[in-house]
Amino acid sequence: MQQFQHFLVLLLPLFFHLITSDALKASKHGGWSPIRHIHDPYVTQLAEFAVNEYNRQSKTSLKLVAVESGDTQVASGTTYRLLLKATGGTLTRYYRAVVWEKASQGFRKLFLFVAI
Repeated sequence: MQQFQHFLVLLLPLFFHLITSDALKASKHGGWSPIRHIHDPYVTQLAEFAVNEYNRQSKTSLKLVAVESGDTQVASGTTYRLLLKATGGTLTRYYRAVVWEKASQGFRKLFLFVAI
């Protein structure tokens, strides 16, 4: 019995570290996670949505060139924070887009689209 108690005392710091690690906190509290497969067609579809919605709202005609990077956050749906490259006429620039999606309801909303 005493050996078991010693064993538990030795394991407690390890369990404490696992419980309080940043990675675990981020996944439990809606932290941002990098999009691993940035060239996935679904990510491209989200980026196209962002560009098209921005064009509709601002009466511009940007064209998506590439999705450079992105992160996701899960909280009441999924929020995508994307770094995009888009062209408008002869000028190519980088943009930050934030799209919120509730896929189960077929809902998407563009929250942010700014040149950086």
